[in-house]
Amino acid sequence: MPLTVIKFSSEDCGTCHRMSHYDSLVSEELGCLFVNVMLQDTDTYRKYRKILLCQYPNKEGMGWPTYLIVENPDSDFSILGELKGGMSKGDFRNRLSKLLGNYNNK
Repeated sequence: MPLTVIKFSSEDCGTCHRMSHYDSLVSEELGCLFVNVMLQDTDTYRKYRKILLCQYPNKEGMGWPTYLIVENPDSDFSILGELKGGMSKGDFRNRLSKLLGNYNNK
C-alpha cells in the first residue's frame, strides 16, 4: 500500500495556497497518495485530526502548511516523517524524496 502525504493547511494561508499548485502532483509522482486537510473543512479535519494530534498534541510547533507522511492513515497509522513550512517545488520534491528514500531503505 502506498504511503499517504497528508497536508494540513488553512484557507487563509498564502503559502499553503502557493504550494497547492504543485504539492499533490509531486507527491503522486513520487508514488504517494495525497490528502489535503483544510482546517475549515470540519469533516475531513475530524477524520485526520488524530494523526495531527499524535505529532502535535497541542498544535504547537506546526508549520503552515504541515505535511505528514503516513502509513495506513485510515487504521493503525504510523507517521514516518514530516515537512513543514513554505518551500519551492524543487525543495519540496527533494525533501519528500529523501524522506521516502529513508523509509524505502529500511
